Amino acid sequence: MGRKLTAVALAVVLASGCGSPPEATAPPYNATDVMFLQMGLAQIDEGDQVAGLAEQRAADPRLRTLATELRAQWREESATMERSLRDWRQPLAADPSAGAHAGHGDVHSLRPSDIGELRAATGRTFDRTAVTLLLGHLGNCVETARMEVSGGAHPPARTLGANVTSRRQSQIQSLLKLAAEP
Repeated sequence: MGRKLTAVALAVVLASGCGSPPEATAPPYNATDVMFLQMGLAQIDEGDQVAGLAEQRAADPRLRTLATELRAQWREESATMERSLRDWRQPLAADPSAGAHAGHGDVHSLRPSDIGELRAATGRTFDRTAVTLLLGHLGNCVETARMEVSGGAHPPARTLGANVTSRRQSQIQSLLKLAAEP
């Protein structure tokens, strides 16, 4: 009788699916999400060099205010980006030798010479150089964020991409007004 009961119990367990291997579920993100977050962190690190100097040294108070705003937003955005990558068990930076970002555009990075030129500048020349560097940099941020909005799979990452796009476009408009002044 005991063997019959064991056999029936085993049949019930197998019929209910408890004995079958678990199905693999797709991750809640895709390669575009990972690329956006990794590139976003790298862009924040680069841009913060310019914004940090502008926050301290810009002659125009509007540029100092914009730099302070950018740095605050970048701190918030980078915390979100890092948290997502860690939750997904993805590296915070792509392996540069792996070509992880191939095909995602040829986004120009700030060079050490750009930062050196900014450090050496003073007064209005400093402001013009900072505005020029920030304009190019924020344009790159928008390009990366747009790739996320159009190709990302993770809804919170896509929302972050849309927010980044909106914020950076507004900041670009402010910088263009500063650049247009004599």
